[in-house]
Amino acid sequence: MSDERVNIITLITQACSSGAKQENACNIIGISSKTFQRWNGNSMEQDGRLEPKHSPKHKLTELERQRIIQVANEPEYANLPPCQIVPRLADSGVYIASEASFYRVLNDHNQLKHREKSKPVRQVNKPRALTAIVPNQIYTWDITYLPTQIKGVFLYLYLVIDIYSRKIVGWQVHSEERSDLAADLMVDICQREQVKRHQVTLHSDNGSPMKGATMLATLQELGVVPSFSRPSVSNDNPYSESVFRTLKYRPEYPEKPFSGIGEARNWVSGFVQWYNIEHRHSGIKFTTPQERHSGKDVEILAKRKLVYKQAKLENPSRWSGDIKNWDHIEKVYLNPEKGKSEIKEHKAA
Repeated sequence: MSDERVNIITLITQACSSGAKQENACNIIGISSKTFQRWNGNSMEQDGRLEPKHSPKHKLTELERQRIIQVANEPEYANLPPCQIVPRLADSGVYIASEASFYRVLNDHNQLKHREKSKPVRQVNKPRALTAIVPNQIYTWDITYLPTQIKGVFLYLYLVIDIYSRKIVGWQVHSEERSDLAADLMVDICQREQVKRHQVTLHSDNGSPMKGATMLATLQELGVVPSFSRPSVSNDNPYSESVFRTLKYRPEYPEKPFSGIGEARNWVSGFVQWYNIEHRHSGIKFTTPQERHSGKDVEILAKRKLVYKQAKLENPSRWSGDIKNWDHIEKVYLNPEKGKSEIKEHKAA
């Protein structure tokens, strides 16, 4: 204990012996009564506040922290955030640490920012009017512009997505927007997916290709039920918008405009292959659209849950609650009407 602290204790003790109140004496000296009592009661001991803090028993070891850095920088995971890395490892039967631990360690090493070429997540209204419980039940579609090297000239990507599985079930690139081109795409999709009459509802916005006479007549012939967004409500078609956003923010998306329709078709073909087969979609528990479309996601999620449960059994002190929810998503909603509920449509459509 320092000489100054001993002198303060002595002065206050003498004042109290002379009839002064302890609180008043402490106020004059400039310390609180609790501080005096702590000093006086532990006069021969070190201030407990100065003792080193003990690390929690479940703290990551230095070896585990190094392994997180090593894995996160492997080519397979280098461009992925922890929310993508951890479930992929679990699907391989490997559990290193939680997503929060990955985020914390990567942040400590200044490796968390810009791991993906993407914009922040935004919230959109949750669809409620239509519900998909199986694949090939509700499709949404839209058209987006693809720039060309000729100023003011664009190509048009027609794209149809199954909202239940998020699989791109059909696409085409054309040099113009026309209702008959959209109709041809739907005929092709219905044949390939073996869609029966009155099985599918097709949702879109109110653009002219979507509501053109040829398109509507073709849908009637195919037995596909059309559905349209409310006027001036952009969030009524969030799934199609999200796919386009993912497409245009892929690191491989050309920095320069497409030289022609052939180049554009080749690039979109590669994107669709990656999106359907390789992309772990956040909206379907980080399984791929093809896995969910074929029903394989049920087994994948069940195995992933077992990996997490085993990890919790081996080191329960690192888990403050239950494991992450890897339950299979039974229903997917689309909302062309007002609803109070909200969902997060993640960047990775």
